[in-house]
Amino acid sequence: MGNRRFEWVEHPSDIGFRAYGRDLAEAFENAGLALFEIMVDTSRVEPREEVEVELEAEDERALLYDWLDRLLYLRDAENLLLSDFRVEIREEGGRWRLRGRVRGERFDPSRHPERTAVKAATYHLMEVVREEGRVVVQAVVDI
Repeated sequence: MGNRRFEWVEHPSDIGFRAYGRDLAEAFENAGLALFEIMVDTSRVEPREEVEVELEAEDERALLYDWLDRLLYLRDAENLLLSDFRVEIREEGGRWRLRGRVRGERFDPSRHPERTAVKAATYHLMEVVREEGRVVVQAVVDI
């Protein structure tokens, strides 16, 4: 794996990615990064504003969907581009809980050339896989 945080997944009409982490939280953080890399060069997005995120879901896949959906909501509702993701995830009483902070800044067309617009997260090909020493999450988004 080396230093790779995510990679693209071939898909005929949408864009997919596979994100890696030492644990579920880091894989989710890198999934957030991959999501915004589809839309913009995240290296040009400064962490000027911080938003807290709290989510709860019945399983890891639902939590991943909700995470990506919330990030897209912040982009749509707040005009935020995000580049820094810090989350904690735990299972509690059969429910999965995510608490975290995401940081970024308002979209500025002069500094943030747009790549591909993402419309929505989907459950298509969504996976959460535990491998030796790492967790892999996969998602396909609607463009």
